[in-house]
Amino acid sequence: MKRKPRTRPRRRRPSIGRRLFIFAVKLAVYACLLGAGVLTIYTLYVSEQVQERFAGRRWSIPSRVYSDTTLLYPGRPATAALLESTLKNLSYRPVQRMPDAPGEYRVRGSSIEISLRELTVPGRQRPAFPVRIQLAGGQIESIRDCLNEEPLHTLELEPEEVMLFFGPLREQRELIALGSMPPHLLHAVLAAEDRRFYEHAGIDPVGILRAALINLRHGGVRAGGSTITQQLAKCYFLTPERSFLRKFKELCIALSMELRYSKDEILEIYLNEIYLGQKGSVSISGIAEASKFYFGKRAEDLSVAEAATIAGLIRAPNRYSPYADAERSRERRNAVIAAMQENGWLSADDGRAAGEAPIETAGYTARPRIAAYFMDYVARQLHELYSADDLANLGLSIHTTIDAQVQRSAEQALERGLKRLEARFPQFKSPDPDKKLQGAIVVMQPRTGAILAMVGGRDYGESQFNRITQARRQPGSAFKPIVYLSALDRLTPATMLSNEPVTYNLHGRLWSPKNYDDKAPPQLLLRDALALSVNRAAVAAAMQTGLERIIACARSLGITSKLEPYPSMALGSFEIIPLELARAYCCFAADGMLPYPRALSLVTDEQGRILEQRHMEIKRAITPAKAFLISSLLQSVVSDGTARGLRAMGVTFPSAGKTGTTDDNRDAWYVGYTPDIVALVWVGFDDGRNVRSTGSGAALPIWAELMLAIPQHISGTWLAQPPGIIRFTICRRSGMPADSGACSETRVEYFLTENVPDQTCTMCRSTGAGNRIQNFMKG
Repeated sequence: MKRKPRTRPRRRRPSIGRRLFIFAVKLAVYACLLGAGVLTIYTLYVSEQVQERFAGRRWSIPSRVYSDTTLLYPGRPATAALLESTLKNLSYRPVQRMPDAPGEYRVRGSSIEISLRELTVPGRQRPAFPVRIQLAGGQIESIRDCLNEEPLHTLELEPEEVMLFFGPLREQRELIALGSMPPHLLHAVLAAEDRRFYEHAGIDPVGILRAALINLRHGGVRAGGSTITQQLAKCYFLTPERSFLRKFKELCIALSMELRYSKDEILEIYLNEIYLGQKGSVSISGIAEASKFYFGKRAEDLSVAEAATIAGLIRAPNRYSPYADAERSRERRNAVIAAMQENGWLSADDGRAAGEAPIETAGYTARPRIAAYFMDYVARQLHELYSADDLANLGLSIHTTIDAQVQRSAEQALERGLKRLEARFPQFKSPDPDKKLQGAIVVMQPRTGAILAMVGGRDYGESQFNRITQARRQPGSAFKPIVYLSALDRLTPATMLSNEPVTYNLHGRLWSPKNYDDKAPPQLLLRDALALSVNRAAVAAAMQTGLERIIACARSLGITSKLEPYPSMALGSFEIIPLELARAYCCFAADGMLPYPRALSLVTDEQGRILEQRHMEIKRAITPAKAFLISSLLQSVVSDGTARGLRAMGVTFPSAGKTGTTDDNRDAWYVGYTPDIVALVWVGFDDGRNVRSTGSGAALPIWAELMLAIPQHISGTWLAQPPGIIRFTICRRSGMPADSGACSETRVEYFLTENVPDQTCTMCRSTGAGNRIQNFMKG
């Protein structure tokens, strides 16, 4: 029997809808696999870039230029106003309570209580601690450590930051290790930006969902879903554009960072990278820099409230800045404090106290830049050691000799002095920077060569030409001390000099020196000739000494500018650089030791290791006896000569100096000094126009105002008489040792021991005998 074939049940073809669904699922699987592959490959590619970037230098840290430290000690001249000004310039914050955080101070009558910051200058380190400075009689009476009431013999305040070498991004940043940050600061940042940071792998779906719900509830953007890792990826590697591709890159970079680096490493980089505000054209980046900018503190010293304030800035630094809107900043801070409490990072009591604390900022104000000309002078020296890129990126600490308080006083004294001249001569005022009345000041320590202040012109913004280091001007009578110094081997302060008119033949050309006025007698003593700045007498002394000898003396004092052996050289007719002249006067004030001008002290790297150190350089140029003698002569300029107006200006401490005025009043000078300080002032026009005033009328008042503004640098002492000097009572009429029975006009004079006169006055003796004979004949 034939078997009947079995028939298979016919399979029903899936419907079109089912077929489409299956195709879509397969496509989705393939797409996911492909996407995962692309994501993996791109993440691995990005991971190499991340590692390469993080393995190298992560940030451009601008090098910082600092002033010198401020040394305080019992007996130093000081006032409460002066000390408070210094503290404010160091960004210390005044408080009404007892200062308890570094960077705070309180003035109470004649005492100042200061919570000092740490001093980190190599070789001069000290910890942060509280001190009390007691003032009395215009000086510091005592300094005490508030912790144990022990007296302190000296105290150094930290240096002032006066300049930064920026790169093109102009970011101001100071690095800090995660381990140096207080726990409440880390908790504040995590509470504000990424509570689950230590739980997710760089991308936090829970956080994204939570942020979305909060934003829906409030009908606007109140919370963000980006993790700290994503934020770091965005600000460190990507541009600010908003696109799907940029978001994709952000996710890949975040994942690669989480694979290669620990959470602590990522958080440390983030806290040093984030943008936290703006200071003029400069970006404030990183927690450490923000702590200084907003609160004048190190990040380690921030309170809970201050840490929450800074953490609250991260989302929108300029919107929540306490400098922009204190109330909005307070609200944002309290929201961060509440989040810290929610996460168990802050107790209710501590949270309540932090929320009620006022926001006391460091009080940022855009202070004008100081010492711009000096910074150019320093920069030229630095560029011999480091490239511009190194200075902008390596975070060097550059310590200089500048005294910020002296610098500010010099800038103010110069500007006020020039305005006084413009008030007397309105025609001097000009909108053209090239035609403005100009001036310059340099202040130096004579025994070390340290430059304490340098003002190279009236306005650095209008003219960067430094008239202290780059200008060549005739010094006029300010050169005469060098003439008389070179004459001391042959002449004495009591040598009689001729003030008679005389004509010199200079290679066929006739030249006759002229005096500023005709008040001086035909013959006068060398001391009086210098005090009264008598030109004819100066030329007479120069010709007796020898012009080549004068040039050699100038060279020994560090003057390298061109000088030629013409009689007019005695009147300062050859141009020199003002800094050269100031250096020469340092030798007079420093017992004959010539210092090298010093601006740089120390350069250290980010870790505080010394890279460069500049010690003072000095050499013996003249004997102590000659230095003392020329200083004695220049004291007469102040007591009886062209600078005698200083006393009426309030300068009562011992000083010496010389005015200078050139032909047609093109330059006005005063170079004055004490054993502690030398200051040179120049006034003139760049194009050589007449300033219609002398050194005593234009430069001297500026010098006086500057000196009165820096009493801490004026000890009030004078140079001690060295060996090699002897004193005699001389006759003022003849200059010879006085005859006690005949000379009626006498004074005490100094002589070098090798130049002691050996004959008493014959002029008064013969005049006295003649008078007695005449009286006898009349009688």
